[in-house]
This record gives sequence, C-alpha cells and structure tokens, in this order.
Amino acid sequence: MEELLTVTVDGAEPPTAATVNAVQAVCDKAEDRPGCGVVAVRVGGAPAAGWTGDLDVMRVSKWERTLRRLERLPRATVAVASGDCGGAALDAFLVCDVRVVTPGTRLLVHGDATATWPGMAGYRLVQLAGPARVRRALLFGVPIEAPEALALGVADELADDPAGAVAATAGLVSGLAGKEVAIRRQLLFDAATTSFEDALGPHLAACDRVLRRPAVEAS
Repeated sequence: MEELLTVTVDGAEPPTAATVNAVQAVCDKAEDRPGCGVVAVRVGGAPAAGWTGDLDVMRVSKWERTLRRLERLPRATVAVASGDCGGAALDAFLVCDVRVVTPGTRLLVHGDATATWPGMAGYRLVQLAGPARVRRALLFGVPIEAPEALALGVADELADDPAGAVAATAGLVSGLAGKEVAIRRQLLFDAATTSFEDALGPHLAACDRVLRRPAVEAS
C-alpha cells in the first residue's frame, strides 16, 4: 500500500520553530523513503494583527528554505485548505503540486499597518496566476475566495471531501517514481524562465534516464 505522509500548518501563528520542525520531519521521511505515495499538507488559519512582532529575518529565511525543500520533495504533494488561509498556511499551500480548497476557503495575503507581507507567497501567486490577476490581493490584501482561486489556477480543485481529494491525488501518482516526479516538476518550473536552447540539455538528460532504465533493470 502506498504510504501517506501528513503534516498540518496553522496559519494563525507565525512560522514557529515547531512549525518548521514539523515540516522538516515530514520532508525527512519523504526523502528517506522516496516511494510513490504522496505528502498531504493540511492548512488553515490566518494570523491576527501584530503577527510579525516576534519574527526576525533569520526565522523567515529558515522557513522559506523549509518551504523550498517541501517544494522539491521526491514525492507528489497535495495541500488541502479550509477556512481563512494566510501566513504560514498560505505559504505551504502554494508550494504543493496539487492544491485543493474547500467551500468557504479564502486565501489571504496578510500585512500590518503599513502594507501586505512581502514574503515569497506573493512571488508564487504571480508565478501561478500572473501579476494582473493577483494585484489586488498582493497590494491591498483583498481575499481570494475559493471559486476565484480555482479560476485563477491558484487552486486545482474545489472539494467538499478533503480526504477524497487526497485519495484522488494518491491514485493520480500511483506507480510513479518519486524521484522522477521531482525531475518533471523541476523541468516544469524551469520552462517558464528558460530559453529553448538552455532547456534542451536538462530535457535530454531526463529522456536519457528513462531510456537507460530498462537496461539497468535487466542487468
């Protein structure tokens, strides 16, 4: 049976050491056992006013490095968001391969009295939807409602049954090799910013891995 690894990220609090450790722990397990199961990331909650008061740039940097690790795992990842979803919860939601929202979900770019938070969630929202379509969310903190998130491509599915959505993703990747999924993901990321000439080498290398595998497995 394919293994399901799960982690929960609560956006009601800033990215604490406990949150970082929980995500790092599930990454450790996924990297130690890079099979064909999925990592489920359950997110929800949004920070209150003054949520950045105890943050410093070192903690933010560690959190962003942890998210990047989650984003590059040798397994498929699926995020399920419920209710208001901001702060660390929005960060984790946006790095996953498959993003599911439940009815009533709102994606929120939080800020303080001066402006919205300039974290990498803004970068990822622009990568997913384009600058014009998320301008109001990034500049003014206007919530992205669940149907809009789906229309923008920020979410992949609007589901009443989160467990069913996770199971569907597990079925989607059934039999796929985690390391190969990670390679395809990186090719996907690079395609948006890399010229054809620069992209050709990595794509040929990935093709060569596939073509060599039967010979390796037969030996």
